[in-house]
Amino acid sequence: YSRFVGATGAAPPRFAEDPRFNADEQPVVGVSWFEAVAYCEWLTSLIGTRYRLPTEAERERAARGGSSGDWPWDGERLEAHLRYEAIARLDRPHAPSAACANALGLWCMGENVHEWCSDWYGERYYDSSPRMCPGGPTSGRRRTSRGGSWRHAIKFARISARSSIDPSFRYNDYGFRIYADA
Repeated sequence: YSRFVGATGAAPPRFAEDPRFNADEQPVVGVSWFEAVAYCEWLTSLIGTRYRLPTEAERERAARGGSSGDWPWDGERLEAHLRYEAIARLDRPHAPSAACANALGLWCMGENVHEWCSDWYGERYYDSSPRMCPGGPTSGRRRTSRGGSWRHAIKFARISARSSIDPSFRYNDYGFRIYADA
C-alpha cells in the first residue's frame, strides 16, 4: 500500500505514523472504501489482471473454507482462539500467519481487521437475493464489511457477521483484502 501512496500521491493511511498500525507485516488499516477501491484500480493498471474488493458473498464463502460452522476454525483451534481472546488485551492488528488460517489456508478470515466488501449494505438483502452469486443491493448509503477485528469480541468473528459503515470512514480496525478475477 505504501508503494501505491508513493506512486499516486494518494493520502497515506490515517494511522500511518502510529507504530501500532504501520508495521510492514500488518494489514493496512485506516483506509476508506474509496481508497481501497483506488488501490485495486491502481494494481489492476500495474499488473494487468483485474483486482477488486470481494462481494460480501464471495468473502463469506472464502471465510467458510468449505465449513458450515460459525467460525473459520473448529475444534481445538476455536477453543484456543476463545481462550486467547479472554486473556488478550489487543491494541493493534497482528501480523497474519498460518496460525489463523482456515481450511483453505486463507489467513485471518475471522479476526484481525474488518474488511471492506464491494457491496452496498442492505439489512434484509439476503432475504430475497439470488441464490447464486448475489452481488448486493445496487445502491445505498453504507458499504458492507466482513470479518472480525482485534477490537471486538469473538461474536463479530462469526463468518455470518456483517457490518455496515459509511464508505468515507477510516478506522484503525478497518482494512481490505483484494480478489483477482480469473
